[in-house]
Amino acid sequence: MAAAPGRGRPRTRLLLAPAAAVLLLDLVTKLVVVATIEPGEDIRALGGALYLTHLRNTGAAFSFAEGFTVVFTLVAAAVVVVIVRTARRLFSTAWAVALGLVLGGAVGNLIDRIFRDPGFLRGGVVDFLSVFGPDGEVWPVFNVADSAIVCGGILGAVLALRGIDFDGAREGAGSAGSAGSGGRPVTMEE
Repeated sequence: MAAAPGRGRPRTRLLLAPAAAVLLLDLVTKLVVVATIEPGEDIRALGGALYLTHLRNTGAAFSFAEGFTVVFTLVAAAVVVVIVRTARRLFSTAWAVALGLVLGGAVGNLIDRIFRDPGFLRGGVVDFLSVFGPDGEVWPVFNVADSAIVCGGILGAVLALRGIDFDGAREGAGSAGSAGSGGRPVTMEE
């Protein structure tokens, strides 16, 4: 696909870099947790600011709606497909990072839902990080993938609120541009 004038190449590689990093870190940490921490065991770290535990979440974030695992699996698969399809028209560095974080997290949790017990599309996601108290007493237990999805979602919300499109231009900048832009769209790369 040819890039539009002045936009450069799509940020597909930049999208894939954080996605791959998140996925790798998520998979490695989950494998270590499953191999070394017994389910329900709590390991205190950082003076009690963090506890490592081993829980299985068959629901959505924060163990919400645990009876709908198949639905969440299909939603995660749809999110992955939408992000991959969006990559071709992605010229914003910031959007590439945001969507890369969400993509890596969604694939990480999707792998658990497909391959872990109790079975295909119903697997329990391995959660292991509990902050300020064991077993999610203060905040629900989560994992690396969950963190990446939340961070990517927050970054995406900030970009949307600032009116920054996937192509890097600000909404409303159009052909007239914005004040101080010399008649050209303002991008995150500037």
